Amino acid sequence: MGAVSEGKLKFCIDRGGTFTDVYAEIPGHPDGRVLKLLSVDPANYEDAPVEGIRRILEEYTGEKIPRTSKIPTDKIQWIRMGTTVATNALLERKGERIALCVTKGFKDLLQIGNQARPDIFDLTVTKPSNLYEEVIEVDERIELVLEEEEESDVSSPSLFKGVSGELVRVAKPLDEKALKLLLKGLLEKGVSCLAVVLMHSYTYPKHEMAVEKLALELGFRHVSLSSALTPMVRAVPRGLTATVDAYLTPVIKEYLTGFISKFDEGLGKVNVLFMQSDGGLAPESRFSGHKAVLSGPAGGVVGYSQTLFGLETDKPLIGFDMGGTSTDVSRYAGSYEQVIETQIAGAIIQAPQLDINTVAAGGGSKLKFQFGSFRVGPESVGAHPGPVCYRKGGELAVTDANLVLGFVIPDYFPSIFGPNEDQPLDIAETRKEFEKLAGQVNAYRKSQDPSAKDMTVEEIAMGFVNVANETMCRPIRQLTEMKGHETKNHALACFGGAGPQHACAIARSLGMKEVLIHRFCGILSAYGMGLADVVEEAQEPYSAVYGPESLSEVSRREAILLREVREKLMEQGFSDGNISTETYLNLRYDGTDTAIMVKGQKTKESAFDYAAEFLKLFQQEYGFKLQNRNILVCDVRVRGIGVTNILKPRAVEAAPGAPKIEGHYKVYFEGGWRETPLFKLENLGFGHEIPGPAIVMNGNSTVIVEPRCKAIVTKYGNIKIELESVTSNVKLMENVADVVQLSIFNHRFMGIAEQMGRTLQRTSISTNIKERLDFSCALFSPDGGLVANAPHVPVHLGAMSSTVRWQLKHWGVNLNEGDVLVTNHPCAGGSHLPDITVVTPVFDDGKLVFFVASRGHHAEIGGITPGSMPPFSKAIWEEGAAIKAFKLVEKGVFQEEGIVKLLQFPCSDETNYKIPGTRRLQDNLSDLRAQVAANQRGIALIKELIEQYGLETVQAYMKYVQLNAEEAVREMLKSVAVRVSSQSPKSRVGNSVIVEEEDYMDDGSVIHLKLTIDGEKGEAFFDFTGTSSEVYGNWNAPEAVTAAAVIYCLRCLVNVDIPLNQGCLAPVKIHIPTGSFLSPSEKAAVVGGNVLTSQRVTDVVLTAFQACACSQGCMNNLTFGDDTFGYYETIGGGSGAGPTWDGTSGVQCHMTNTRMTDPEIFEQRYPVLLHRFGLRENSGGNGLHRGGDGLVREIGFRKPVVVSILSERRVHAPRGLNGGENGARGANYLVTKDKRRVYLGGKNTVHVQEGEILQILTPGGGGFSSPSS
Repeated sequence: MGAVSEGKLKFCIDRGGTFTDVYAEIPGHPDGRVLKLLSVDPANYEDAPVEGIRRILEEYTGEKIPRTSKIPTDKIQWIRMGTTVATNALLERKGERIALCVTKGFKDLLQIGNQARPDIFDLTVTKPSNLYEEVIEVDERIELVLEEEEESDVSSPSLFKGVSGELVRVAKPLDEKALKLLLKGLLEKGVSCLAVVLMHSYTYPKHEMAVEKLALELGFRHVSLSSALTPMVRAVPRGLTATVDAYLTPVIKEYLTGFISKFDEGLGKVNVLFMQSDGGLAPESRFSGHKAVLSGPAGGVVGYSQTLFGLETDKPLIGFDMGGTSTDVSRYAGSYEQVIETQIAGAIIQAPQLDINTVAAGGGSKLKFQFGSFRVGPESVGAHPGPVCYRKGGELAVTDANLVLGFVIPDYFPSIFGPNEDQPLDIAETRKEFEKLAGQVNAYRKSQDPSAKDMTVEEIAMGFVNVANETMCRPIRQLTEMKGHETKNHALACFGGAGPQHACAIARSLGMKEVLIHRFCGILSAYGMGLADVVEEAQEPYSAVYGPESLSEVSRREAILLREVREKLMEQGFSDGNISTETYLNLRYDGTDTAIMVKGQKTKESAFDYAAEFLKLFQQEYGFKLQNRNILVCDVRVRGIGVTNILKPRAVEAAPGAPKIEGHYKVYFEGGWRETPLFKLENLGFGHEIPGPAIVMNGNSTVIVEPRCKAIVTKYGNIKIELESVTSNVKLMENVADVVQLSIFNHRFMGIAEQMGRTLQRTSISTNIKERLDFSCALFSPDGGLVANAPHVPVHLGAMSSTVRWQLKHWGVNLNEGDVLVTNHPCAGGSHLPDITVVTPVFDDGKLVFFVASRGHHAEIGGITPGSMPPFSKAIWEEGAAIKAFKLVEKGVFQEEGIVKLLQFPCSDETNYKIPGTRRLQDNLSDLRAQVAANQRGIALIKELIEQYGLETVQAYMKYVQLNAEEAVREMLKSVAVRVSSQSPKSRVGNSVIVEEEDYMDDGSVIHLKLTIDGEKGEAFFDFTGTSSEVYGNWNAPEAVTAAAVIYCLRCLVNVDIPLNQGCLAPVKIHIPTGSFLSPSEKAAVVGGNVLTSQRVTDVVLTAFQACACSQGCMNNLTFGDDTFGYYETIGGGSGAGPTWDGTSGVQCHMTNTRMTDPEIFEQRYPVLLHRFGLRENSGGNGLHRGGDGLVREIGFRKPVVVSILSERRVHAPRGLNGGENGARGANYLVTKDKRRVYLGGKNTVHVQEGEILQILTPGGGGFSSPSS
């Protein structure tokens, strides 16, 4: 192209995990230059971005630049780069060696986190590893001053006003002498990077700053302060953010130093900027680890949003970036959607970042045929060995399916495969592997239906692509509809290597009519770097009730922060006219945890009304407003934007004639092979229209235009695809499911249950449902059989089916369209009274076609103690309102008067004894309305499904998914029978294996199980004969609880993502003797059965299967409060070890998975001081594999309250298995004001005085196998 004589080059670079994309703007060449390189190619170059710049400079200056010499910068105007260096270091755990510095008593805080386990069915409880390798505890303590203390103690020299406006007391000054020794010890171990998180440092950062000063003086290379990175309340996410920053920043700095060293000394005059996770650019000096993790994906969001929205469409956009191992999904409707907190590679990061959702489905997702259905991912074949077609001996992946179907054209794919890296994709080997798979699929289908026609290789490949598409549709539906937007009203903005092959199919499945594919879709993340602005942010906490006085303080703080960000941008060369600013207030309703970052708007007349905007956003996202509640300010945040306007979309020339066909290729679409024309985008012009089917090659990206679609080249050279709506046509075969549709319907049914759950979470107001996620939603066939249950809380699994069937039997023909039922009574399929179930029957043309139901834990439903979890209840009526059957909505009318009466006036069997009704009636009514709304959401989604496929098909697949789950459980039972009989041959009797197990509750009640597994049929009989009688206490468990425990155990043992439905219990019979404490009378107290006995049943079942040792076997239920407030939590412990794994410490086990309140929120909202929250060392049972350790929780009370503890495993220890030792028993103590340590037993209610301390030691898990084995 000749030398560039004038002007300078501009480089946009995205250094990805596999490829590095470079886009260069070159004077005199309006089309720019695109280059793709391998990110790691040590045989040819050290660094891909530097190599890209070198090659393009050589090409356009005509001057040779040897790789050994520094790159000349006189021809470079600017460089903008996004990099996955931080992400890869986090994923691969290859960051800097770091230590964590925390307040004394909290050394395990970040390891415990919120104590929830990532996958509720994973018995190994695999959690991400810690980023830090050492922990030091600092002897210091800051306390928040209670409102009632403020007036009396205001002159104390230890009191200070914190940054947030809260009054704090320095209860213990920082012990620098002791700290100095600890820091020196770290340096001696070779650790010279530090993350610091001290309690309440968000409002009082002086102690953290003192730690930093001392550490740097001693020679630490890098210190990350949580208070400086994210000055927001919540110690756990703030601390995790500090560890991520300390772990990654040195790695990034090292990389950037290396990058900059490759250029000559003139680089100082070149504008070099790096993309941050929030979509803004930053200079090298301000680019840090915690803001770099979404650097590459953020470029893609900027790219599609700035070039497509408003220019190519007015519809809101869904960004769809499909790569090799994962797919990133985002949304843009005129402004960037940001989140303050996200989880990446197991690490929580609290910093402003674009709302990008990642799904484990991409071109490299593995294809499997399992239990009669097609499965795609979540495992990936990776870049090495990769798919079969890469010639490295890999496994079948989505890319292979696309190749077989002709969606990938080998002629247009680089020939870089084989031993000499010069061969094309291997289609022959790919077909051969698909033929092997076809043999398995067809053999299975013949076993189900001898007359079934064999599926061809192409039909199987197309089936896998359809299943992959549905896997990716699920998060898109969630992303949009979770925030109250209709998915079908969006356009799909598609980019990334594999995305355009799937775009039409995904858009059609989502009901969209428009797809947009940028002409730089293969390198859009790089191109987006050139469209981004430079961003500086500042934020500080401010805790106040929203009103005129606080707004005046907000304005003062805003002015200071705005001046700060403007100065930083001016230092980088921006004039005042090129700087724009935004102000945000983080607001929430008093008594809730749901904060919304509200962006201020410029108004000429008066100050902006943040409260009105908050109410509007809250209503939009959650569907309701809270009456008579204060709005609280949490944080003030400002964002300064240095506008750069570097790259501008350029119009392309109009098309001179008909589009040029480059050739024809055979492509397989639904219905068979089609001779399909291929076009190159570079040879097309504005206005060209191409009817489908067609292939458009866009650089290295293949755009598939499906039949009944039309591609149009737009004014800016992008591709717009318009779709015709097509009704789905699934033919029903006699008594046998289509193996592809089975997978798709599994996804659709689960998606409906999940979306019901999200609606309930959004529209509820109680902490239990909204934040602790103590709820479940499910979908049922017309006979009440469970079809899909979103896995929220294990103790609800499968249990709702008996509720629905009881209601169906009770109401019979008296069910009408518009009725909604409510129940919570154990004899009607309930678990315990706080769990209220709302059931909605659904009709089609007057015929009952299915049910939807939602169950939520209401924080208060009356009874003898606040919180409705009394430790000493002896009869059901003492536990609150008990409802067997009531129409909450009758023929469309909400029966408020009737439900209020039931909740406020519980029935007592003792006529002289009046049981208190609910103490939070408005919360109950709000949450019940939320449950009705969640059910309505499920109904709307199923009706959409019926409209798409027809009622007969939907109902048939409701049956088929149950049969599919049944088959999975049968196969598991057959394999378990083989394993158990080989381990203990005496257990075998004919074709069956018989095992007996028992365990004890702390009062001596026994749970006895005789488990018989028929290894030939794959059936199991759970016989609980020998279990103790109903107890005069509250740990009786309704039958539904035992069924839930069994279904949970079976799902854990199957260890495959099968849907949770009635089919899981089809090969299982459960016998529970009537009158035992697992099948108590109607009058029995049951509040503890759900939270204690369910855990013991689980332990008994899992030890019978020889699956793992006993876990802590308890939920450690703690409630405290007075007439003005109530608090409830469940505390984790140790999980049991298994044949190949150690137990996990400090985690929720088995039948619960609710979250723990953050320590700072705990102290901010309640009159308590958390003295210690950590692991109970060596409480896990010893063994070849050790049990997990329990927890220690020490709570000091700052005013008199009533405390109730409901716990187990205080007498009988969690048992080890196969010679493993028992875990330690739990213990509960009260340390009184006169320093006596009083043992409280497992279940107690005490009146605690100010200054007294509650100590809860939770049990450890049992060990597996003797240490010597």
